[in-house]
Amino acid sequence: MKRIFLTGASGCIGHYMTEALIQETSHELFLLVRNPEKLQINYKARPNIHLLIGDLESVGQLKGLLKTINIAILAATSWGGIKESYEINVVRMLELINSFDIQICEQIIYFSTASILDKNNQLLAEAGKLGTNYISTKHACYTKLLHSPIANKITTIFPTLVFGGEKNKPFSHLSGGFSDVVKWIDLIRWFKADGSFHYIHAKDIAQVVKYLVDNPPGESKIRQLVLGNKVITVDEAITQICAYLNKRIYFRIPLNTALINFFITIFRLQMEDWDHFSINYRHFVYKAPVTPANFGLENYCTTVDDVLRLNGIPKKTNQ
Repeated sequence: MKRIFLTGASGCIGHYMTEALIQETSHELFLLVRNPEKLQINYKARPNIHLLIGDLESVGQLKGLLKTINIAILAATSWGGIKESYEINVVRMLELINSFDIQICEQIIYFSTASILDKNNQLLAEAGKLGTNYISTKHACYTKLLHSPIANKITTIFPTLVFGGEKNKPFSHLSGGFSDVVKWIDLIRWFKADGSFHYIHAKDIAQVVKYLVDNPPGESKIRQLVLGNKVITVDEAITQICAYLNKRIYFRIPLNTALINFFITIFRLQMEDWDHFSINYRHFVYKAPVTPANFGLENYCTTVDDVLRLNGIPKKTNQ
């Protein structure tokens, strides 16, 4: 039985991970949460689950405990302003990671984001320069982690676009706004866009993390994992959504950069530097993306139909 320290349990991915660790393992769990009222899962299901009230700013008070931890799963993050994000996502995160005992800690599973990587899974310079507060601080933290004294124990997770959420779990940012895609599909289906991406469900992320907990990669193994299903183009995604909703596509108007900029002006959309970069970059694709299937497990969400169904959107058929 291992002693596992987990941050971010109250988030979307955190709920799925915590539930999997509670229900499918007997490991002793230490959950660091700022507000226990946000936990919608039964963390009292067994006696060796401990709730620690606090956040990354209270790391200094936990250093005695952290020296006894076998596995750390670090999913907590800040989405605030640049000063707050840097303090939490970089300064406090590095302090936390360097608090574990290199002799006792088998593995640190650190959550980053695929947005900081290029098509060859190398650091994307623009993510550090133009990224949102969240993306730029993730870029800065990962850069510094490469030189950490405990770097050979760190497994970095790079999730792509994350779907997830249900009755007793909070929705991810993407799932929370997915209904808008369905709402506007009658307009969206007439446009052809040049772009591609990966996506993954939070429950599949949780299964990969649980596998890593039980099967820590050796120090010579790959310690960076991009999590996502196989790449899909924007046009393929729209086609599959339309098929699911029984919407016919007769023709498509190419949505080039000039037309996008026209819509931005007409609708007075607020665009950040990262938004402009993304419009031009377009293909957020990565090498060797990983799902539970890579470890001999069953995927929970693989297709666009799965995404729609799991978001509670009913399939439409011909009457």
